[in-house]
Amino acid sequence: MSLINDDLQQLLLRYCEPESELLQQIDRETNLKVLMPRMLSGHYQGRVLSFLSKMVSPKRILEIGTFTGYATLCLAEGLTKDGILYTLDINLELEDMVRSNFAQSPHNSQINYILGDATQTINELDEVFDLVFIDADKKNNGTYYDLIFDRVRPGGIIIVDNVLWSGKVLHNQQDKDTRNITNFNDKIAADDRVEKMILPVRDGLFVIRKIDS
Repeated sequence: MSLINDDLQQLLLRYCEPESELLQQIDRETNLKVLMPRMLSGHYQGRVLSFLSKMVSPKRILEIGTFTGYATLCLAEGLTKDGILYTLDINLELEDMVRSNFAQSPHNSQINYILGDATQTINELDEVFDLVFIDADKKNNGTYYDLIFDRVRPGGIIIVDNVLWSGKVLHNQQDKDTRNITNFNDKIAADDRVEKMILPVRDGLFVIRKIDS
């Protein structure tokens, strides 16, 4: 999942902010108890998400894809005092773990954890978002982007994870999943409503800013 070698990764960790005890606990338990623990954002990407959120100082955040709640709590660090973070997921099996993780956070009261198909639950939210993080089923990245775009304020930020797909986007011959990622990346590149750049953090973060109208 990481595009850099282990030695450089350790150096990056040395020069960024440490994880909280709760985030360390979530990382350990996810790796011990959950299938595909590599889906967890982890220390360095978590600090990047926290940093971006603090720069935006969002009143409303939308996260599509909760997993075990690690990235959720990182994003919540930037919320205003009256801010709310909506996080959407479809995995009922992780609900107890996720709710327990959130309950231990000082941001628990600001997190609205919604289970169900995100293509449906998004439509139930009557909000305008300052920050959106998309990290769910990759084939639907474009669908999620289209669903949320008009709900993001001008100047708001959309972040999409896994857009470098372990470097497979460089291959001429691409499997279906990689083609989906490449097609989404091309869609964003052609969208003149936004400013955009890919950060080579972990598996690639597409950072997209909605241009002020």
